[in-house]
Amino acid sequence: MKPSTLLLLLWLCFLKANSQNIHQQIITSDIKNFWTAYDLIKETSDSTLHMGYINDLFIKKGTDGLKSIMKARGYTAKSYLDAINHYPLFWRSIRANTLRADEFADSISTEIDKLAKIYSKLKPAHIYFTIGALRTNGTTLDGNVLIGSELALADENTVSSEFPKALSHLKTFFSSNPISGTVFLNVHEYVHTQQKSSIGYNLLSQCIIEGAAEFVAVTVTGKPSPTPAFEFGTQHFEKIRSVFSKQMLFEDSGFWLYSNADNEFKMRDLGYYVGYEICKQYYQHAKDKNLAINEMINLDYNNPSALYRFVDRSGYFDKPLSKFHREYDKGRPTVVGIKEFKNGSKKVDPNLMQITIKFSSKMDKRYRNFEFGPLGETHVLRIKEFKGFSDDGYSASFNVVLKPNNQYQLILGSGFRNENGIPLKPYLIEFTTAK
Repeated sequence: MKPSTLLLLLWLCFLKANSQNIHQQIITSDIKNFWTAYDLIKETSDSTLHMGYINDLFIKKGTDGLKSIMKARGYTAKSYLDAINHYPLFWRSIRANTLRADEFADSISTEIDKLAKIYSKLKPAHIYFTIGALRTNGTTLDGNVLIGSELALADENTVSSEFPKALSHLKTFFSSNPISGTVFLNVHEYVHTQQKSSIGYNLLSQCIIEGAAEFVAVTVTGKPSPTPAFEFGTQHFEKIRSVFSKQMLFEDSGFWLYSNADNEFKMRDLGYYVGYEICKQYYQHAKDKNLAINEMINLDYNNPSALYRFVDRSGYFDKPLSKFHREYDKGRPTVVGIKEFKNGSKKVDPNLMQITIKFSSKMDKRYRNFEFGPLGETHVLRIKEFKGFSDDGYSASFNVVLKPNNQYQLILGSGFRNENGIPLKPYLIEFTTAK
């Protein structure tokens, strides 16, 4: 036998063994357990029996994947029972599709094999097709892929007429025939299991996390993203880039990710598109394409220096991120003072009952947050009652109870924001009361 033939046979054996291994890592038993519990629940109106069925036949028998998706999305037995009882037409319409989960194993294995060819450091991950309570079609936790089959395997015939306004986005989602993107979704989530983090420190980093997974999934499968935001995004590239550049350093994701919040584009999940575009342009500029894939998967998304280098090298923006950062920092609202005393004072009247904070710009009255100072909980200034913002939005007051000869700290966090949505520069209130 020629050496080249032997090598080919060994390679084919490796691929076959690898595919079989991935097959063993695709777990769907939660789905049948759910429907066993569901059928018994529908046979009786006894709520005590309902709770017993969902706990004993579904949750307690659940895989590690079910435990993880419940943890990741805050599901409880009550979450499932509420969904079952409120949306009977939905569950009847989705049942047959969820029972098809095993059909996707071959295709998923094939695509993961392709991923391994362009990303040599690929670590194994279990894929759990489980059942959720309508809060995610797919996510990851502890290095595992978690598929919410009741959403991921929906199609244009899945009933959404019973859903409240909070779930109105699912009508559009179902019309996109998500079951056809099941393999793509699994590759996207599999990439998340390889990344350093699934949580970014600001909007930009979170969009790169999602965009990297989406770009790699497109590259591996050869199929476009099924997310509706992508078609819209390519048609409004300049406008989206302009608006995003003004918000990308915000600490929360706003309407860009995971949100139905109203916005000027009338489109959700545009952050996926922006992150994808940045990664795509980075890849296009790279001479070594596999190295570019490696770099975007292994990027330290929560390291501003590394993140900024990556984005700058992509060429997505027309100026360095450092300039955006300086402009953003310069425009952030600040605390300009405390009405009742000078911050840092060591002789504050212990009989003081109200503190008023003054801001540099008009604040959005819907948002606020407070945090412990460097000395922690033992020295925190406790708020008895938040009185609210002034009519003009330039100050906020809260009631306190003080003790003599005590040191107090409280941070006004970046959850405060002005009317343009720009977060407050965190401000440490620190003082000591008189004896």
